[in-house]
Amino acid sequence: MIAGSALSASSSLSGRSGSGWQYLLADLSLILFMVTAAALASAEDAPAKPARPAVAARQEAASAKNSSPLSQQGEVLALYRAAPGAPPLGQWLRDQSADARQQLTIVAQYRPGEQARAMSQAAVLAQDAGQAGLRARIVIEPGQGGTTAALAFDSPDSQASATMAQTLQKAVPSN
Repeated sequence: MIAGSALSASSSLSGRSGSGWQYLLADLSLILFMVTAAALASAEDAPAKPARPAVAARQEAASAKNSSPLSQQGEVLALYRAAPGAPPLGQWLRDQSADARQQLTIVAQYRPGEQARAMSQAAVLAQDAGQAGLRARIVIEPGQGGTTAALAFDSPDSQASATMAQTLQKAVPSN
């Protein structure tokens, strides 16, 4: 009995029973929590509304003016900006993940008197996209100038979901 009481006395003296790694992990978790809480407390207030992509901002501006809405565009997955030193659009498209559901939208903005130049830039990009095997939707609009190409999961026709459903029906064997 003396040996048994000595064993229980030594375990009660340590105050902790179990593995050492569990206490280490709990201590580190508590430290991480305190550091994170302190950083959040000292950080400036976050903006009330996150920044919207340019595509969404254009759509909101068009609906606010009660004018005809712009073509519906999804969230942009990849954005190409035609600028000096930028790779050709065809090379950029080859670097992106190919997906049949993606739509390429070329947006050319023009300043007063520069509409013809914006149209020609958009046509060149559309030709490059065609050589890369993609059809492009082209939007020419007044703005700050510049030409961009955006890949997004959106489709210009309303038949996309019906086509997908028909494809799925053909792929699933009927009983």
